[in-house]
Amino acid sequence: MPNADDELFVKLYTDADVHGDLAAQIRAKGFEAHSAHEEKQPGLKDEPQLEHAAERGWAILTHNIKHFEPLFYKWQAEGRHHAGIITSERLNVGELLRRVLRLLNRVTADEMRDNLKNLAEFAERPAPRKKR
Repeated sequence: MPNADDELFVKLYTDADVHGDLAAQIRAKGFEAHSAHEEKQPGLKDEPQLEHAAERGWAILTHNIKHFEPLFYKWQAEGRHHAGIITSERLNVGELLRRVLRLLNRVTADEMRDNLKNLAEFAERPAPRKKR
């Protein structure tokens, strides 16, 4: 995996089950993003997708929580490293983009490395109601 010690921003890789245009929309906001479709990797199974991303220093974004959360713990137990695993429930592409951008603006590449995050952490919270 490339050394990302000096990198501030997470570099993202969207796996095959994430909306195909999301990576381009993230790039349009000034962040580095790649997709399984652009990389001609849409047919890879889950662990090879993670390996593909890890070899390039990219955190992987997936809707496949059921398979990637156990992969996170498997790799941790094996002492294997990756740039991060980001999971999310299926959302419309606008909300998915908003949550990804919040993550990219709040979490550094170093904080994301070998970590597991769910985009639900980055949902917009309504402002607290004032007591009268």
